[in-house]
Amino acid sequence: MSIDAAARPTQQTAGTVAERFHVTSTGRPDGPVLLFAHGFGCDQGMWRGVLPHVTGDHRVVRYDLMGAGRSDTSAYDPERYATLDGHAADILDICAELDLRDVTLVAHSVSTMMAVLAAIAEPDRFRQLVLVAPNPYFLDDPATGYAGGFSADDLAEVAAALDSNYFTWAEAFAPVIMGVPDAPELGEELTASFCRVDPDIARQLLRIMFTTDYRPLLPQVATPTLVLQCRADAMVPPSVGDHLRGAMPDATVVQLQAIGHCPHISAPEETAAAIREHLLTLR
Repeated sequence: MSIDAAARPTQQTAGTVAERFHVTSTGRPDGPVLLFAHGFGCDQGMWRGVLPHVTGDHRVVRYDLMGAGRSDTSAYDPERYATLDGHAADILDICAELDLRDVTLVAHSVSTMMAVLAAIAEPDRFRQLVLVAPNPYFLDDPATGYAGGFSADDLAEVAAALDSNYFTWAEAFAPVIMGVPDAPELGEELTASFCRVDPDIARQLLRIMFTTDYRPLLPQVATPTLVLQCRADAMVPPSVGDHLRGAMPDATVVQLQAIGHCPHISAPEETAAAIREHLLTLR
């Protein structure tokens, strides 16, 4: 499989790829590469709790998705980003410019499917994938018994709320996504992060995320994959982990004790420990 050619324009935007996506590199320069891709409405700073556990012996590369954080939003092209292929191509462009090889790609939420696309397109580039709270299809599929977490009516309600007022939606939904009521400050942080994203860019990515079925791609992922699930996640039912384990050729599913959809923020020590344990098994 190759990423859609529309995601690989012949004319590149001015500036380097690293500049466009505010790529940062920390840790041991000659260490194994960990490339972190953040989720919807966030930025690379959301991995801050995990970093102290991996920078001592890894080269840690982070970036901001196009339209998020300190990325160059002037380079945003609605056609390029009409599917996740454009974002997956960004991952491969970053790897190519920085000459990253044997990469462990750690991705959260919507970026997990970008990681899947990138690994299918260039399997030799990646050593392994770590997918944090992945969901290949958010819509329930009664015909197959797949529970994605949302009914058609649920998604219609989300779409209506997005069209009505993105910021009102973000203020209501971000704390639900964070899912840690005992730490309301984390929900407030995620709300503020959501509200910093351009509403039009956010709406386009959310529509792709909620309406695209990536399940048919899963059998094509030859890269060893660690799936990290939370024991209670409003965005990802536990059965999704079972589906991923059965559909992917080389997937290990670990259920964390953390709750919510963002364990790298709410439980960074547990998340980092699970990642490190998996890294050690493949050395």
